[in-house]
Amino acid sequence: MTECEVLIIGGGPAGSTAAWKLVKAGFDVIILDKSKFPRLKLCAGWITPKVLKDLEIDIDNYPYIIQKFDRLNYYFFQKFKLPIPTTQFSIRRYEFDDWLLKRSKARVYHHKATDIKKEKDHFIIDDMFRSKYLIGAGGTHCPVYRTFFSELSPRNNGKRILALEEEFPYQVEDARCHLWMMENKLAGYSWYVPKGKNYLNVGIGGTLNALRSQNSSIKYHWELLINKLNKIGLINNFEFHPRGYNYYLRDKDPVTQLNNIYLVGDAVGLATIDMGEGIGPSVQSGILAAQSIINKTHYSVKSISKFSFPNILFRKK
Repeated sequence: MTECEVLIIGGGPAGSTAAWKLVKAGFDVIILDKSKFPRLKLCAGWITPKVLKDLEIDIDNYPYIIQKFDRLNYYFFQKFKLPIPTTQFSIRRYEFDDWLLKRSKARVYHHKATDIKKEKDHFIIDDMFRSKYLIGAGGTHCPVYRTFFSELSPRNNGKRILALEEEFPYQVEDARCHLWMMENKLAGYSWYVPKGKNYLNVGIGGTLNALRSQNSSIKYHWELLINKLNKIGLINNFEFHPRGYNYYLRDKDPVTQLNNIYLVGDAVGLATIDMGEGIGPSVQSGILAAQSIINKTHYSVKSISKFSFPNILFRKK
């Protein structure tokens, strides 16, 4: 059986950030992930200057694509345009997550965790791995959440977001970021996010309950978005093959720790209420969980903001 001090299930930004901090503090850390990295991860890939600061990333030394935006172009209710001067960035999760995972210096195993047991003061995963601490960073369907937290901290379907998106190589002519808010009665928004070096991400997300109440679907709103992108000339003659996923916006007072078990990132449901931003809160939760283990203090996500707009309004002078 493979032993370690801290075992993390999930190698995305939350898990790799926790591992990075723990390894730097001298802990023996293993990360399990069901996917081999680099892997495709559906995400607009928006990161704020705070994310770069938290991760101690100098964009001049980051070895992959990073696109800088000096403004975000918001459109509200198909009527109002609001360009917001700012300093924001986009990355490709395919590259970003793999780089963070390697930088963590943790031992990484390609393994899908299924059976998680607590035996005395340790955790046994699939009769293969044994650890003193366990961190669930496996996203919305995290097995750590399912095993230990689902009854204590049930998720609120009113906070559940359905999304469709696609990222692909494309000869981008408009390198600006566009965000359409609450169009066609959608309780959510759609986006057009260039990634640099002619990569583009297009997507849409809305709340499950609102879609059901309108007897609508995210696929219907996706078709409206694609028609719009063709009509205004942002996309031409491209055959889309979007993929769907779901996640949860921040809810009140989630349970995040049970003795030596921790939940971070989308396993908690930390995406911001206003913009559904997930990377920033995931990174912060990974740091906080690691600090809790290192300092033997209580872990809480209360200090993580529920809103993105304070970071959107940041502009580097």
